[in-house]
Amino acid sequence: MNDLDTRLAPARPGALRRAAPALLGYAAVRALGLAVLALWSGARGKDAYTLLTARWDSLWYTRVAELGYGYEVRLPNGDVHSNLAFFPLLPWLERLGAAVSPLSYADAGFAVTLLASLAAAWGIFAVADHVYGPRAGVCAVLLWAVLPVGIVQSMAYSESLFTALAAWSLYAVLTGRWVTAGVLAGLAGLTRPVGLAVVAAVWAAGAASFVRDRSVAPGHGARDAERAGAPAADRRVRAPEGARAEPDAPGVRLRRALGMFLAPLGAAGYVLWVGHRTGGGPLGYLDVQAGWRNGFDGGYAFARFVAGRFTSFPSALAGLGLVAGVGLVVWLYVVCVRRRQPLPLLVYTGVVTALALCASSYFGSKPRLLMPAFPLLLPLAPALARLRTPRSAAVVAVVAAASAVYGAFWLNGSGPP
Repeated sequence: MNDLDTRLAPARPGALRRAAPALLGYAAVRALGLAVLALWSGARGKDAYTLLTARWDSLWYTRVAELGYGYEVRLPNGDVHSNLAFFPLLPWLERLGAAVSPLSYADAGFAVTLLASLAAAWGIFAVADHVYGPRAGVCAVLLWAVLPVGIVQSMAYSESLFTALAAWSLYAVLTGRWVTAGVLAGLAGLTRPVGLAVVAAVWAAGAASFVRDRSVAPGHGARDAERAGAPAADRRVRAPEGARAEPDAPGVRLRRALGMFLAPLGAAGYVLWVGHRTGGGPLGYLDVQAGWRNGFDGGYAFARFVAGRFTSFPSALAGLGLVAGVGLVVWLYVVCVRRRQPLPLLVYTGVVTALALCASSYFGSKPRLLMPAFPLLLPLAPALARLRTPRSAAVVAVVAAASAVYGAFWLNGSGPP
């Protein structure tokens, strides 16, 4: 399962038909979440569609789509909130949608989110199906849908778009489609700063494949075999089912190198452009993030925030919840490592988790920032898949209802998700 050989796997016929149960289940969960949000918001005199498309980060994205970059807000404490902090792919798609249809920028953002969330669900199914089989793939998608912060998957935010690009890039790596993986990683890098995680996954898998190729090269294998007194063929690394055991052909190595070259271009291009625009050089984007009080401090600020919850009894319960949540995330990652998930998934999940937990600001948004780390759910998917269908359906239904209620409560609160 964790073999580093990622050569091209045979295409499966009827890919959409194979993924249909996962996509239908995902659509049903999201429809429930939207229905509960509409009822809850209506009871409070609020408009659910406005909460989804015209508050918090959604407004920043639509403003970029309409007016371009250069808008900023100066706060009384001296902080500067610049829209340069928001990566451009979602605003570009909003602008495109508004240009080719009668939709507004906000409407286009909502449409992009709905389509991207389905693409993300399909990508998650493809990855889980590749690693554990179709039934676990369906369960992985449903688990992602019923996350407590799953309502964000239906907001005009960039999480769904990023998750879709990340999932399909990882699937492309797992199946040896290196150029596709590099292009999708580049687009992910134009979507969110955490696109670095997809780049790291492509590079780690590519580097491991190059190392593996050297280890099974005919000359090296023969010399090692002679020293060990065994035939060279017996010393070769075993490849996964359907893959060749001999080293890659030059064309495959070239495509792998091209994919690795393409992967960081999106993120690097935008970061360098921001640095040029602000006059801050290669680190100019970090200055923009500092204006939002965003940074990477290894988790020190988050640890202080959690510790501060234990100063009184009511808030101590929230503190316990935060500790339990972080512990669950760490435990799931350890399980992923112990079950020897493929290297690209481990690298991607590790980087997403580290960036989310170790950022120095917006602590209430950390559950949302962890949402793209879908491989954390893969150890749970086979366990859910082993249940009888009625029982697994009942479990998903109960959790989906709880997620829908929590999402409605969350979005009707005062702070951004």
